[in-house]
Amino acid sequence: MTIRVLLVDDQPLVRAGLRVLIADVPDMAVVGEAGTGAEAVRLAREVLPDVVLMDLRMPGTDGIQATRMVTSSGGPARVLVLTTFDDDEHVHAALHAGASGFLVKDMALEDILGAIRVVAAGDALIAPGVTRRLIAEFVRRPTAPRSRALAGVTQREREVLTLVGRGLSNAEIANQLVISVATAKAHVARLFSKLDARDRVHLVIAAYEAGLVTPPR
Repeated sequence: MTIRVLLVDDQPLVRAGLRVLIADVPDMAVVGEAGTGAEAVRLAREVLPDVVLMDLRMPGTDGIQATRMVTSSGGPARVLVLTTFDDDEHVHAALHAGASGFLVKDMALEDILGAIRVVAAGDALIAPGVTRRLIAEFVRRPTAPRSRALAGVTQREREVLTLVGRGLSNAEIANQLVISVATAKAHVARLFSKLDARDRVHLVIAAYEAGLVTPPR
């Protein structure tokens, strides 16, 4: 299956570099390019990409607003934000807007392609590296919710959510709880539904907000 990618950046050279990068791999295709957030929202509705590579700082409708509009539209697109280490303020807002992961613009080309595949598969970039640190910082902020209701979540699902919040994969969760990988995956799928989470990034946030995981000091 070919992963359909929409490139969103107000710098034509950045888009051109990403377009050339993606053109060299057989399992991806660029289906559109946008230089503004408003154009990105329009194209996401028209071309139905699997992944939107979203810059944050753009004139007019910025990447955060565009992310919120794309992820709330009901379409298939998942947003992978383009960011830098000093963009924490924007990343915190992007988490609330529905972003599924983050890229640093100067990261290795193979890592960019890998990140696109991860997000297209319905997972998210949560660990290791910048994303978990950003999430931990996000939940420590005064504006972040301090509690989250887990109504309808079973005790076993709470255990699974705790381990997701610690960054464990389904296989690692299965090993920790002495269950099959298929059972662990089923628990995670039910958590997606019960907590209205798009992906594992948002399950991690839910675990922190529910107090199941303590942010690192």
